[in-house]
Amino acid sequence: MQEEKEKKEIEREDAEEDDHVELSDPEGSNKRQQPWTKQITIRGLVVSILLGIVYSVIVMKLNLTTGLVPQLNVSAALLAFLIIRSWTKVLQRAGYVTRPFTKQENTMIQTCAVACYSIAVGGGFGSYLLGLSKKIYELSGEDTEGNSRRAIKEPGLGWMTGYLFVVCFVGLFVLIPLRKIVIVDLKLTYPSGLATAVLINGFHSQGDQMAKKQVGGFMKYFSISFLWGFFQWFYSGKESCGFKQFPTFGLQAWKQTFYFDFSMTYVGAGMICSHLVNLSLLLGAVLSYGMMWPLIDRLKGHWFSESLKESDMKSLYGYKVFLSVALILGDGLYNFLKILSVTVINIYGRIKTKNLNAADGDEKKKSLEDLKHNEIFLRENIPMWIGVAGYLVFSILSIIVIPIMFPQLKWYYVVIAYILAPSLSFCNAYGAGLTDINMAYNYGKVALFVLAALSGRENGLVAGMVGCGLVKSVVSVACILMQDFKTAHCTYTSPRAMFLNQVIGTAVGCVVAPISFLLFYKAFDVGNPHGEFKAPYALIYRNMAVIGVQGFSALPQHCLQLCYGLFASAVAVNLVRDFSPEKIGKWMPLPMVMALPFLVGAYFAIDMCVGSLVVYLWHKRNPKKAELMIPAVASGLICGEGLWTLPASILALAKIQPPLCMKFLDS
Repeated sequence: MQEEKEKKEIEREDAEEDDHVELSDPEGSNKRQQPWTKQITIRGLVVSILLGIVYSVIVMKLNLTTGLVPQLNVSAALLAFLIIRSWTKVLQRAGYVTRPFTKQENTMIQTCAVACYSIAVGGGFGSYLLGLSKKIYELSGEDTEGNSRRAIKEPGLGWMTGYLFVVCFVGLFVLIPLRKIVIVDLKLTYPSGLATAVLINGFHSQGDQMAKKQVGGFMKYFSISFLWGFFQWFYSGKESCGFKQFPTFGLQAWKQTFYFDFSMTYVGAGMICSHLVNLSLLLGAVLSYGMMWPLIDRLKGHWFSESLKESDMKSLYGYKVFLSVALILGDGLYNFLKILSVTVINIYGRIKTKNLNAADGDEKKKSLEDLKHNEIFLRENIPMWIGVAGYLVFSILSIIVIPIMFPQLKWYYVVIAYILAPSLSFCNAYGAGLTDINMAYNYGKVALFVLAALSGRENGLVAGMVGCGLVKSVVSVACILMQDFKTAHCTYTSPRAMFLNQVIGTAVGCVVAPISFLLFYKAFDVGNPHGEFKAPYALIYRNMAVIGVQGFSALPQHCLQLCYGLFASAVAVNLVRDFSPEKIGKWMPLPMVMALPFLVGAYFAIDMCVGSLVVYLWHKRNPKKAELMIPAVASGLICGEGLWTLPASILALAKIQPPLCMKFLDS
């Protein structure tokens, strides 16, 4: 009886949807398009929130260890597919009629989960917010001019959650009025959004046999990774103990951080990242810990005093921080100017073409598929007043709340930031649509230097860090939203439903991210330059603010000349990549990526290169199987060991120490 009732209910809902257009999807099969209210399901919301929480913990660990977080959109879409498909199979075998799992629902889950964990990635927990803590203040050279005890705000659940709510929600509304222009009129590519859409379309067309293989692969490597993390824990009783400190290449190499630390998380991340990213990391590690730091360390007593602590910013540690900053700024400035130029030239070219009536035949040339995509995307319009009202309300709230929370940042700077935010957000979203590079961090760095310099030595450091977060959050969230609109456009998903899911995911993320951060902060020694949770970007951002306040006087002896050299080399490498023949340019390293091992060490670069080697050999041996299984295997490796950090942190909070310490010493 229950079965018959559910069957009739589904038939009745189908009858109500008869007035909706039938569309051909990319696989060529006609499917009735659901109204946007039917695309959001209870099971979808439950799964997306669970995925968002799990990924928030995983990316928080990545954020606080090396600061390198790979794109996990594909992994989130794959897990959403595996969970719901398994759920429906179990219910069907139990005799229940279930609603079909569509690619629209898959897109909804992926959107909500990514919006949730994106707050953990970009909320400043490993950079500008953590940089305000007492521990990072002590590392950055305490009691120097502009870097006083007044420039400290210890992490707390209340103020962090409030800060995220007021700065992140502004970005959701800023570009809504330009949605049609960005996606339909300008037809921007958004490669990551498009790739996610292609994969979601593929998941729903490749059949149950493929899905079973992916489920099996994910579960197998998830279990191996989780159990391996559990096994390693027993041998890590003290600092520098356990498999994570295994001297793979000998003790001398180990002292310079060259060893394989058996981290399944970074092996999985290496499988997701491109070969170029992984090789750039390795090159950065060889240049820094293999060559530069041993040479500079020999100059102790000449360039810096032998009596200084190793963590002092005027000793070797200062060179590590400021030289990595030089590489990051060189690469960031080059790409900022490049993408700005590409944006201006592209917009000018489109305007000129339109004026010459060269684009009159565009509408006729559009394929039927494009017209159907556009029809769905535009039919369920998000009213402009929602975007305008939302932006004004959250901007006013932010202008009131942020100066109360941080008196160092004057209210009129916040007003100026929100006046400039729409144009900055459009430039960034346009550039990302062309190049797939989200430049939000670079807009944030510009705001950091400007506000640190304008606010004076007393208030500059805090004003710069908070203002950096404010600008970066608005610009980044707006860009991610446009990227998700591209995914929705390509999967026939309603933009209204997608926007609502984005709002839900952002709201959940604003609560979950601070909780997951504080779990790590209370359980582990976050910020210790010799520990596992180094949080390198926190120190980098604080010292950027110090430079903004103090100028070049903050640098150690001869550091400025080395910074000039690395800044110029970052620009030169980018010029060679962009203007040399492709066979040469494709081998040029990524300076922004090379900068990470300068401060963190070489071990995680070796892990990621192992992941890259696995992918290379797998593609050589069986390309078809590799294409299918690599996302599932990599997701399993990342999620397994990443999830183990949750029970590990609970054990640490409960003061339960591992029983053994495995350590290697000189004979």
